[in-house]
Amino acid sequence: LALVGEQPGDQEDLQGRPFVGPAGQVLDQALREAGIARESCYLTNAVKHFKHELRGKRRLHRTPTAGEVRHYRWWLDRELALVRPTLVVALGATAVLALAGKAMSITKVRGPMAFGDAAGFVTVHPSYVLRLPDEVAKREAYQAFVADLAAARNRAQDLSKAAG
Repeated sequence: LALVGEQPGDQEDLQGRPFVGPAGQVLDQALREAGIARESCYLTNAVKHFKHELRGKRRLHRTPTAGEVRHYRWWLDRELALVRPTLVVALGATAVLALAGKAMSITKVRGPMAFGDAAGFVTVHPSYVLRLPDEVAKREAYQAFVADLAAARNRAQDLSKAAG
């Protein structure tokens, strides 16, 4: 599996690795619950720099523009061509924009999808779960995220068997 997120966050920017901050912790737990070893996945982001604004000493995330997503598309395409994953999982709207080439509502396209010739799967970004203020909604969103990852795992296994 290749998991594609939006952009590095503050901790990812500081450590130079994807999904090591709070969203990464949610992703790690969800992967474990879905029966996926993080080490078996290729993790990357659609945009390669941390777009932020300073608030005192804190660096707060700013959503990349469509132009910034297009700017880094060649890089993402090269990564995926080198890695050749069985399935590409888009984590959130920015990843879908990068992979599909157009903006789409996650709630409308969530699940299996093709990204050009590549088999894909669409789900929420783990930071979405973190941002929900209501604990019941947060729990439900997290369980749906785990279910999506398990479905992506199953789809990747089916594609691998079919390929031979």
